[in-house]
Parts: sequence; C-alpha cells; structure tokens
Amino acid sequence: MPSEKFQQAFDAFDAYNTKDPNQETFEGKDYPKELLYAIRMTEKLKAYSPGAPEYLQLAVRCQHIGRWEIPRSSYPMEKKGYLQWRNQLKVHHAKIAEEILQQCNYDQATIDIVKFLLLKKDLQKNPDTQTLEDVICLVFIEYYLDTFAAQHDDAKVVDILQKTTKKMSRRALEATAEIPVTTRVKRLMEKIPA
Repeated sequence: MPSEKFQQAFDAFDAYNTKDPNQETFEGKDYPKELLYAIRMTEKLKAYSPGAPEYLQLAVRCQHIGRWEIPRSSYPMEKKGYLQWRNQLKVHHAKIAEEILQQCNYDQATIDIVKFLLLKKDLQKNPDTQTLEDVICLVFIEYYLDTFAAQHDDAKVVDILQKTTKKMSRRALEATAEIPVTTRVKRLMEKIPA
C-alpha cells in the first residue's frame, strides 16, 4: 500500500503535468501530453520491474515533468543545441521534482536519489539509473517510435534505433520483442546489430 506522501507526490506531479498545453489523443480520450507520458512510464515500470523501490517509482513518474516549459526551439537546431536542450531539461525536471517532494515532506536522502536518477547519473553502472533508462526506451519504442518513423527516412530511424538500443540493458532489449510495431519499423529494428 503506497504511503500518503507517495500518493501526494504522484498527485502533485500529475497536477503539474496537467498544465501541458500539448494534447495527445489515446484510445479516443484527450490527455495533456506529459501526463499521458507519465502514466505510460508508471505502467511500464510496473510491468518491467514490479518490485521497484519508491524512489524509482517517483523518478519514473516525473521524468518529463514540465518538459513543455523549455521548448526545443529555444536552442540551436543542431546536435550541440540538442544536447544542451536535453541537459537543461534534466536539470529542470530535477528542480521541479525536488520542490514537489519537499512539499510532500520527503527526506533529503530520497529527494537526492530522485534527482540523481533524473539527471541520469552513472547510466549503465547504477542499476536504478539503468532501469529508468530501460523504461524510457521501452515506452519510446511502444508508443512513440511508429510516429517518429513515419516522419523520417530509413537512415534516420535506424540511427535513432541504434542510439536507443545502445542505452538499454540486455533484459530491456529482450523485452522489445513483445512490443508490437509496424512492419517497416520491425524491418529496420532487425538491421540493428545485436
């Protein structure tokens, strides 16, 4: 049974993401985009790592919190600008999460772990950071890859798939086999070296 402050934190994360002006329709219902993303992240974590500790569940739920507040267009539209944008987003998510967790009376040690995870520290070394990254990649493949692929040529899709799979654990890569994708995406995924 989740603690009262855990539920308060989830509710506060969701209330914040409800402010996202970007909408996404899923199964006939409209959602603020980042709220739907947060729900998908939690569902994927439950399926992938059902015994995940509370701090990891918190980090997963707020992984994109307030993302719309720093648009991609606010940085140069090239690789360096993209990386600067991504790094700034991590800091932004961690800052919002810290404020909310403080308001929910979480101890500083828990807050520090959540921030550590949101900043993606020690990827491929820290098992919790890796689990978070695995869930991010699995959610991307299941819900966002087909849309991305429809907007780009094969070479770009293969490039993104290579970058995505490189960040995933062996276990997460095996889990991708259970995710339904279009015939084209399946063909392109088969081009990625094991």
